[in-house]
Amino acid sequence: MSDRHFDQLATRFAEKIYGGAKGAIRLAVLQADLAETLPDRPLRVLDIGAGLGHMSLWLAQRGHDVTLAEPAAPMLEGARQRFADAGQTATFIQAPWQDLLGQLTEPYDLVLCHAVLEWLAEPHAILPVLHQLTTKDGWLSLAFYNRDALIYRNLLKGHFRKMRKNDMAGEKQSLTPQQPLDPRELAAQLEGMWQVETQSGVRVFHDYMPVEFQARAELVDLLEMELAHRRHPSFAGLGRYLHWICRPI
Repeated sequence: MSDRHFDQLATRFAEKIYGGAKGAIRLAVLQADLAETLPDRPLRVLDIGAGLGHMSLWLAQRGHDVTLAEPAAPMLEGARQRFADAGQTATFIQAPWQDLLGQLTEPYDLVLCHAVLEWLAEPHAILPVLHQLTTKDGWLSLAFYNRDALIYRNLLKGHFRKMRKNDMAGEKQSLTPQQPLDPRELAAQLEGMWQVETQSGVRVFHDYMPVEFQARAELVDLLEMELAHRRHPSFAGLGRYLHWICRPI
């Protein structure tokens, strides 16, 4: 298994992830969590696996100095265009995470690593790099695909043969990641490097709704309810993604 980049799937990624309610909910939860956490001053921000630049643009518009690192050229070009259309500036680096320590000389106040770990051959290997790239009093915004939610979804669909095989990886051309993460295993891997300060679920109920209910629901109502329940003790762990804001130890 090798790290997976989105060179050939940029258009599909844009349509599937950010073309509807799923992407809107994801952005709303991540932005709400960061808005609660970050100080009211400009920060140096590094977005690793920045994709099409949605989160980076939001941070740039709030006055932060943003660097986007993305290995897939079509994704990075899409991010450049997004920034240009919005009249915002940033630094763009086409590189995988393995090359960043050799290219970046100073740590950042805020490092974003959203929907990256689950596409890596060895997800745990990036954690020490993230630590080195974050200032001692900085923040790591870590969002990852939740294996528990995928298991629950398969149970609801009656995919018991798949459950018995314990094979949760997506197909080659699927946007289901190759390595959904067990949050307990990830928490153990963070020990000694990171203290998790806040935890939210991203899409804690939307993806479980019957399709006809999704179609009828107003986006404003979905956003309100997802934000209201993102940290509920019974529902947060069902989020399709989990968002952890961490501080270095």
